[in-house]
Amino acid sequence: MTPYVVPVLLLIASNVFMTFAWYGHLKFPGQALWVVVMISWGIAFFEYWLAVPANRMGHQVYSAAQLKTIQEVITLVVFVLFSVFWLKEGVSWMTLAGFALMACGAALVFRG
Repeated sequence: MTPYVVPVLLLIASNVFMTFAWYGHLKFPGQALWVVVMISWGIAFFEYWLAVPANRMGHQVYSAAQLKTIQEVITLVVFVLFSVFWLKEGVSWMTLAGFALMACGAALVFRG
């Protein structure tokens, strides 16, 4: 795979882990806070093992601003999928429109 693709794939995988770390516990509101914090921390540990190499490798072909922008776009896509399929929450057109505007901002970063 090209050096342009591998960092993006690693960022996608890391973002799936981080989304579960940050929001997965919302499906279990009765669980003690300290338990979900510890589980989230454990999940985030593995996220770092993907994100740090992704950024290290990615910085060879992308600027730091471009890497951050890629990460944010991935975050939005993963979060929408997570909300719909894990939390069973709908996504309003207003939310999607807001995310689309953020994607427009991301496009500006890559044009510059």
